[in-house]
Amino acid sequence: MVLIDLTVLNLFDQFWDYVFIETFLISLLAAILLQVLLKVTIHLEHLAAGYFKDKPGVKPKIYRGLSAWAILFVSKIVSLELINIAFGKSVLFTGPVHGLVAFITVVTVILLTEQAFSRLYHSLGK
Repeated sequence: MVLIDLTVLNLFDQFWDYVFIETFLISLLAAILLQVLLKVTIHLEHLAAGYFKDKPGVKPKIYRGLSAWAILFVSKIVSLELINIAFGKSVLFTGPVHGLVAFITVVTVILLTEQAFSRLYHSLGK
């Protein structure tokens, strides 16, 4: 999955002015950090979902959805800040909302690409 992250990051760097990555090595390190942060986010979201899953009623379902949304949204802000701390001006996401829109766009494309490759891989095994 790091290779997918790396490819998507470098394509955005090359073709979109809102994404700047100084070198290939920096993009590789950023891809590794992104993969770790995505796995931590997914784990936290699953923990929250598991907490509310078996509780009866409508409120736990609403809380489950709200907690998932909050974790996913806040994690993007935290991830963007951690990338900023780790790489400084070597990795920049710019544009609307201080680069948050560009970052969320890149992460969304990464997740969609990972999902597509995962489905392709599993379909080849059938």
